[in-house]
Amino acid sequence: MPALPFTDTPTLPTPPELPGQARVPTQADRSWQRELADAVRDPDELCRLLSLDPAIAADARRAAGAFPLLVPRGFVARMRPGDPHDPLLLQVLPRPAERVHAAGFSSDPLQEKHALASPGLVQKYTGRVLLLATGGCAINCRYCFRREFPYAESGATQAGIETALEAIAADPTIHEVILSGGDPLLLDDDRLARLVARLEAMPHVRRLRIHSRLPIVLPSRVTAALTATLSRTRLTCVVVVHANHPAELDATVAAAIARLADARPILLNQAVLLAGVNDSVDVLAQLSERLVDLGIVPYYLHLLDRVQGTAAFEVDEPSARALHEQLRVTLPGYAVPRLAREVPGEPAKVWVG
Repeated sequence: MPALPFTDTPTLPTPPELPGQARVPTQADRSWQRELADAVRDPDELCRLLSLDPAIAADARRAAGAFPLLVPRGFVARMRPGDPHDPLLLQVLPRPAERVHAAGFSSDPLQEKHALASPGLVQKYTGRVLLLATGGCAINCRYCFRREFPYAESGATQAGIETALEAIAADPTIHEVILSGGDPLLLDDDRLARLVARLEAMPHVRRLRIHSRLPIVLPSRVTAALTATLSRTRLTCVVVVHANHPAELDATVAAAIARLADARPILLNQAVLLAGVNDSVDVLAQLSERLVDLGIVPYYLHLLDRVQGTAAFEVDEPSARALHEQLRVTLPGYAVPRLAREVPGEPAKVWVG
């Protein structure tokens, strides 16, 4: 297959440049982009929608800094009105504690800037690389370990992606490419199809892994064009979604996961253990059981990556181990996620429990 240009496309996609596969975008293809454009960005609006004290919005405006509020309305609809401690709200609402400097927390807790193999390409583990497909997300999770990551200077740009693709093509030891960001599913269907075509033209690349929160927070992103791209590629596809609480997994998400499953990828979930959000056995057990019912393997339960501004979310390691042990005796083995943390310089994730 000849190399296809990986070029920018308008916000509303034009027909793809894949030979013999021209397609006119449907209204369904465009709906997720309209939903994203209409996402809530104003703390005052969020508090009005949830009938919360306006003082909460004032605190959020002061706390947000350079990492503003961003949350799709469909995700807001899953929150409990009138509850400032709702676990979904806590994941997205800027809070004053973010502005307090905490010892041991930094802007780059995983030292990823030192792991850049080329612009747009992070390599920490043998045989696989992480391609920074974009620096944007559909939701600004307050615990995000890349909330201060310098995407533009690290190559999450058109030019950076081209350089990264050239580096992957030149290295026969790379067998798996992980699309990340930001969120790689912010690429529209046509750009994603061209990117997958470039990767599958490299004989040594066997697997494609996509890490994305969009199927959870913006389920309309799972379009027919997306599932078609994943189902027709020769690459073995792994899709890792990110849900932290069972309330995130409503009927709209269930329908999106069912559509995604039609493409027959391996479906995994990674969650982050977050104080006040999911640091209880009952919540974690409900999350795992709901994931299994949707056909998703509860893969990882991560300890917090210690990025500056997130200390209020941290669960200490002894407490995390105790929770995980209770989870192990509560659930069948296949429903127990691996408790893990990432340690800079280690050749793999470190299993904590």
